[in-house]
Amino acid sequence: MIGVSTFDYYFIKACIIGLHYIAPLCILYCVYLLTVYGLQATRYPVPLFVETIAVAESLFFLLVYIPYRRHLQKEAIHPPALAKADRKELFKLCIENIPDHEAYLRKWFLGAELKDIKEDNVKEFMLWAFFNRGGPPGDDDEELNEYIKATEEHLGTKIEPGRGKAKCLRLTLDKVDMLHRSLIWYFCVGFVDFLTYMTLLFQGFTFYRSPLRQFFTLFPFRPQVLFAKNKSPAKHLTYWYRPHTSKTKIPILFVHGIGIGLYPYTHFLNELNSQAGLKSSDPNDQVGIIAVEIMSVSFRITHDVLEKDEMCAEIASILRHHGWDKVVLVSHSYGTVVSTHLMKDRTTSKMIGPIVLIDPVSILLHLPDVAYNFTRRQPQRANEHQLYYFASMDMSISHALSRHFFWSENIIWKKDLKGHNVTVSLSGQDLIVDTEAVGTYMANKDISLTPQSQAQSQYRKATKPTSRNRWKQRPWKGHGIDVLWFENLDHAQVFGKAATRRPLITAIRTYCGQGKVK
Repeated sequence: MIGVSTFDYYFIKACIIGLHYIAPLCILYCVYLLTVYGLQATRYPVPLFVETIAVAESLFFLLVYIPYRRHLQKEAIHPPALAKADRKELFKLCIENIPDHEAYLRKWFLGAELKDIKEDNVKEFMLWAFFNRGGPPGDDDEELNEYIKATEEHLGTKIEPGRGKAKCLRLTLDKVDMLHRSLIWYFCVGFVDFLTYMTLLFQGFTFYRSPLRQFFTLFPFRPQVLFAKNKSPAKHLTYWYRPHTSKTKIPILFVHGIGIGLYPYTHFLNELNSQAGLKSSDPNDQVGIIAVEIMSVSFRITHDVLEKDEMCAEIASILRHHGWDKVVLVSHSYGTVVSTHLMKDRTTSKMIGPIVLIDPVSILLHLPDVAYNFTRRQPQRANEHQLYYFASMDMSISHALSRHFFWSENIIWKKDLKGHNVTVSLSGQDLIVDTEAVGTYMANKDISLTPQSQAQSQYRKATKPTSRNRWKQRPWKGHGIDVLWFENLDHAQVFGKAATRRPLITAIRTYCGQGKVK
């Protein structure tokens, strides 16, 4: 993630303007030539290279982006609602783990004043959040009234009857917002993908490709697929594999987050088998790594993001293909959602040993921060503009979050982590996650925060340790739940320097030694 300096701001704005307005300018240029010169426009004395770009960008916008945007607006297919008892248990977990109930409600209603949020508004939100639907309350009205009463008790005030002017965030029911991406941008993505390919090959990884018949289902195209000998046992997932030679350690499964694929993680993956920056020659020290590629959240035009059961089945097939029955599960950001599914799935849960969650979005996902910060916040700072344009407004990513991201399936609670040694890595300046709340929840018995720590500011100054935030200075233990706190880092910046990667690598390698391969 980029910084927040003035230079960073103007740099990212220049990049966005340059990339975003290529297509409109190309269309205007083509319209001008056709209007002024008609069929003689092809003889207009402009370099062929410029004309080719102008025509290609115009056709891509008109024939690909516009139809694809319309296609992506189709309604989400929501999972069935939980049984009433399970739903009440989920509601209880949620309402007991909210640091500031007024701030919670207002943020889910896009910053509306509390007086504008009335009973009907809250019921509309709860129907989406706990019943996976829109529409009128119907037969669920009695249960909704129970939830309203409980909310009022925690809020400390009565919610007025009727409907106010507030509008709530209902991610999978709202419109899929997206912005056009130019062909030049996709060329850049393809170039970075090739750099990643060459880097990981050099680091000793082997690429497992998708079936060749799927070559044209992914854009930008991946020419390296045509030369890769190894075929993935999964239908959709491609991945990188480093052999496991250790007899005393267990291998690593890594799942990346939203972004440009595995490129930001190449140093991290390489250093997992290094000691003080040097490769060990001892085969017993070499742990295997499988790094899965999720193309639907990697700035590509491709198939829809896999549903949780299909994702778990494909990852299970990959692990079985290599004979791995136990792994250290390491994931970053959106990858922690996939980790949640793997931990809850009957088949893959048996394969999961220790767990490392980096910048997790799945912990306390009932809080509005992740959904609001990623999809609704109006960007102000440089890093917010970067997140908004390059990630939030990407066509495939926006569709993945707006039509396939069901929070009640994606959330992970501490009770779900029992039986695992877990390390959670958090960044104090995270622009997506309320890391103060997540850290407090993971390190303490409850989430109730002191007035000074409520409503986390993403850019506040560090405060002196208190009884509630002393967990930030606790040493890493290697058993139970550990929290690694990086006060001055933003989302994903932990991968940027060797010094900040080192605590993660130490934790992962320690976990690798906590179990034997059967």
